[in-house]
Amino acid sequence: MFITDPGKLARFHTKARLWQGIPGIERTQNGRLFASLYSGSTGEGNGNYSVVFLSNDGGQTWTEPVAVAYIGEEGRCYDPGLWIDPLGRLWFYWNTYPDYVVWAAICEDPDAEALTWLPPRKIGKEVMMNKPTVVSEDCWLFPVAVWGQSVFAGNMMPSSEIERLAFVYRSSDQGETFEKLGGVSVPERAFDEHMVVSLPNNVLWMLVRTRYGIGQSFSYDGGNTWTPGEDTGFGGPDARFFIRRLSSGRLLLINHYK
Repeated sequence: MFITDPGKLARFHTKARLWQGIPGIERTQNGRLFASLYSGSTGEGNGNYSVVFLSNDGGQTWTEPVAVAYIGEEGRCYDPGLWIDPLGRLWFYWNTYPDYVVWAAICEDPDAEALTWLPPRKIGKEVMMNKPTVVSEDCWLFPVAVWGQSVFAGNMMPSSEIERLAFVYRSSDQGETFEKLGGVSVPERAFDEHMVVSLPNNVLWMLVRTRYGIGQSFSYDGGNTWTPGEDTGFGGPDARFFIRRLSSGRLLLINHYK
């Protein structure tokens, strides 16, 4: 499923792609850039694969894929992302169908001349599109969603999961194991694409993509339970957003405006 051999990567080069989407990006401590996206077949559906590229010149030029997640033409690897954890490791994560699993492969030294990756590990069930949130050394939160029954992409069919919520998974051992915590169903949620922010007084703030823009929920017990979902009032055209705390302590929210 996880391919890094240069000979096997050739079939995923730029000239073979008819389309691409859902980009992600990360920057290492030494300034190397990594980008991810997914492609394959003629659109969203079986045969999709997720890829990683790198740039050593600030994004002026990019390599062909240095890693690919692919499970064949009868399934798909989709909606990938990238994350640099507090240890400086690069996480490349993606989702698979029809088994509905979130996977991640970790590169322990993303600034090395020759990249080496740990074997892929399972994070949870079913879709994770956005970066985790580090609350403390022993509390990393991963935003994993089980979409509503009426939400799907390409030729996908809903999974058999009973609880269909925007969940968080916690790792207390720096990404070795993962524990599913609580979740929320925000009114008029779409593809969720949720993110979590740590606020003062041990409060967690979850933002979720909705038909009217962005919804929200709060947790006062570390993510085990969440308040009923509600509108943030931020607005938006039912599209992906991004929120992150800057080194200054301020929050940066990037949102489309309708």
